[in-house]
Amino acid sequence: MDISAIQNIQQANYVPSWQEQEEIEKTGGFDSIFKTALNMLEETNDLQNKAEEMEIQFALGQADNAHDLQIAQQKANMALSYTVAVRDKILEAYNSIMNMQM
Repeated sequence: MDISAIQNIQQANYVPSWQEQEEIEKTGGFDSIFKTALNMLEETNDLQNKAEEMEIQFALGQADNAHDLQIAQQKANMALSYTVAVRDKILEAYNSIMNMQM
């Protein structure tokens, strides 16, 4: 029984790798943080597109494995939730900065 698909669920592709996080900590620059955020958005978009493609294939009868479809949908959902949470924190930080009095 192949359980590699189950293990892949725990290893989220949309979370920055340790190397990217270490680079952010070393440089601390806005540029590296912005690049990481863009990578996260691209990965989220890719996961959403893959899930949608699998849904279409399943609906057309080209794919018959509902388990793989559910895994793709869950990965896309988790990536989107994570992206929205990051966006909310960025907007919260921006609003805090804008409300500071000089």
